[in-house]
Amino acid sequence: MREVCFLTTDDLTGYTFDDELAVEPLASLGWRVSYESWKDNAAEWQRYEAVVIRTPWDYQDDPVGFLQALKRIENSGTRLENPYRIVEWNFNKKYLSYLEAEGIPVVKTAFSEGRLDEGKFQQFREIAGTDEVVIKPTVSATAQDTFRLREFDAEVARKFDGREFMMQPFMASITNEGEYSLFYFNGEFSHAILKSPKSGDFRVQEEHGGMISPAEPETELSNLADQVLESLGEPLLYARIDAVRGSSGGFEIMEVELIEPALYFRMDQGAAGRFARAFDQRMNEL
Repeated sequence: MREVCFLTTDDLTGYTFDDELAVEPLASLGWRVSYESWKDNAAEWQRYEAVVIRTPWDYQDDPVGFLQALKRIENSGTRLENPYRIVEWNFNKKYLSYLEAEGIPVVKTAFSEGRLDEGKFQQFREIAGTDEVVIKPTVSATAQDTFRLREFDAEVARKFDGREFMMQPFMASITNEGEYSLFYFNGEFSHAILKSPKSGDFRVQEEHGGMISPAEPETELSNLADQVLESLGEPLLYARIDAVRGSSGGFEIMEVELIEPALYFRMDQGAAGRFARAFDQRMNEL
């Protein structure tokens, strides 16, 4: 059996994930899956043919250390999926500015750092033409430190002192329709889901009570995701495209997840098998 590592963290208590569904399909193709924490400085990465970044969902607590860990893995000679250069680009949500420059419709976003004050807050509300603003760090995961505000809140603002942060209009479609996620393995579409927040919330993650259902993407949404993938310049082991419906009725990109997205294998019977075959194909093309 060939050896592959799924990169995780020390403790995933409270998180929902289903990576184990890919273990059997990978085994049928001759791959044995092991799990290692990105924090383990003693891990022998070279014993694996590949390390697949899967559930290191506390990386935002030590972003520098996480990138250093990935660099050690790649420098060991082991194949890293997705590769370090892609992770480094996707790590900070400023990549949304690149997509926008490529002509891709993106949820209006303003980036700032140092201090969130009332002037910045009100200026963005006016520019975006919105009554509600969502504020979060530019390096974040699982909606950590994500806030929805109608008015400037000094206590929330202090959480962003000395940090890069981003502001977006609250997209009403998230609560009345949901957020779509489209999954691609080695550049090929696999499946899609619709994520909806629980009543009274706006966060769609399951850890915050979000509800997940299978979805069939509209042609416009599929075309938008294809446009995003084309802008990346190369097929990746996995890519998750998150989009919402804008006020004009068209779809807009919320995020492009290329580092450690939950892949929701359980929402489509063939998804784990497609992932395994995509991985095997990439490894056999070396």
